[in-house]
Amino acid sequence: MNWEAVGAVGELIGAIGLFVSIFYLAVQVNQQNEITRAQFGFSLSQRLYDRFFKTAQDPKFCELLSRDWADTELEGPERWQAGMYINTLFVDIFDTYDKIEIGMADKIQLQMRMNLLKSGIMKLDQSKMLWNLWKPTRPTQFIQWFENEVFDGEDITEFNLSESPHSTGVIR
Repeated sequence: MNWEAVGAVGELIGAIGLFVSIFYLAVQVNQQNEITRAQFGFSLSQRLYDRFFKTAQDPKFCELLSRDWADTELEGPERWQAGMYINTLFVDIFDTYDKIEIGMADKIQLQMRMNLLKSGIMKLDQSKMLWNLWKPTRPTQFIQWFENEVFDGEDITEFNLSESPHSTGVIR
């Protein structure tokens, strides 16, 4: 028996086994990435649906959202509640945009959220002021994209929450 031939066959079998193992591992990693991506997409949708459902269950908040904020002066707690709602929308958009950038979510998730912002909420002074507070926390690419999508070239630098008469005694 030729021991060199047996050794060569053993090396060949080992190489094939290594290749099959690496291929199997790559398939498993790809499947796990797809599962993670699907789970995150589901969680984004669920977050949106939960927000809608909770809003529908709160008559007072529904009443606040149904009012035309541009024509109605919001006072005290209502202004604060509206601001927290707008901040929630921002954080949701930031998270969704970031996940799209790394391939963990579909663009449709972001389009749904942007349609909500473009419905008029970002035309309010309060929204522009809040955006200017968040703006330094975001990368330049996001800022350019967001402002082009929402403000379409409008200069919003004059909207400073710390200089607003509505934030007197609130911003510390």
